[in-house]
Amino acid sequence: MKIKPLFDRVVIKPIKDKSSKSVAGLVLPESVQERPLLAEVIEVGPGNEVDGKLSSMVVKPKQKVLYSKYASVSYKIDDEEIVIIRQTDILAIVD
Repeated sequence: MKIKPLFDRVVIKPIKDKSSKSVAGLVLPESVQERPLLAEVIEVGPGNEVDGKLSSMVVKPKQKVLYSKYASVSYKIDDEEIVIIRQTDILAIVD
C-alpha cells in the first residue's frame, strides 16, 4: 500500500536498535525498551501554506532522521510499522 502524506507531514520507518540487552547483560523485552528515535524517511508531503506562501520540505525520501519521541502517530500497514510526524518534529538529518 502506498501512503501519500498531506501538508507538512512525513512518513518514516523506525530503525530498530539491534541490542536488546541492558548494560548488566539482562535481556529486555520489547515492551520496556526505549522507543527508537532514528528513522528512515519513506514519503514526504508537499508542504504547508503559511501566510499565503507554501513552506518547502527540507527532508527527502531515503534520508535518515532523528525525531521527537512523543510527537508521532504509529500505524501498522502490510505488517510494517510506520510513523507519521510533522516536519517540525524532525530534530536532525543523519548522514
